Amino acid sequence: MKLPLEFYQEQDTLTLSQRLLGCELVHESPEGTTAGIIVETEAYLTGDPACHAYRRRTARNAAMFGPAGTLYVYLIYGFYYCLNVVTGPEDVGEAVLIRALEPTEGISLMGERRNLDPSTSAGLRGLTSGPGKLVIAMGITKEHNFQSLTTPDAVSPVYIRPRRRTAIEMVTTTRIGITQGADLPYRFYEKGNRFVSKW
Repeated sequence: MKLPLEFYQEQDTLTLSQRLLGCELVHESPEGTTAGIIVETEAYLTGDPACHAYRRRTARNAAMFGPAGTLYVYLIYGFYYCLNVVTGPEDVGEAVLIRALEPTEGISLMGERRNLDPSTSAGLRGLTSGPGKLVIAMGITKEHNFQSLTTPDAVSPVYIRPRRRTAIEMVTTTRIGITQGADLPYRFYEKGNRFVSKW
């Protein structure tokens, strides 16, 4: 069961960033299904200088201005893609970056995509312990940009579902790899989880 539209609509971006921890990101691709528990997120808000929508709407960030529950997939460093969940009202431009996953399904397929051996501890951790890594492992591409998490594409659907697990201890800290807005405590992760991208 995927999370309903109301989950994305009825919470502010910072709250959603925290509540996504422990949920499971799923991609049902023609190659097979892959999934992982979300263990790290970052929030990007209106008025935040690190947010892609800070200055204005562009062709690159247009998906950010869509309805809550839309996927925003963008290219960084000319090679890696990152996956974001659009939040807030339409035309506002806020999103949550999915930074790391704990792999749960399709681990062999993830290993093939990442050219890693998931039977080793280092190989397993390396599959999805970073925003660029998880997009490759999950088989998510720029074609998923603008896709809805609540009414996903029938051919290659991406969605998030709740997953029952024990309560987690959350850490709140500053974001990684940015220069502007670097002091804002908009990063959240599961304490002690080895798949978090950086402590």
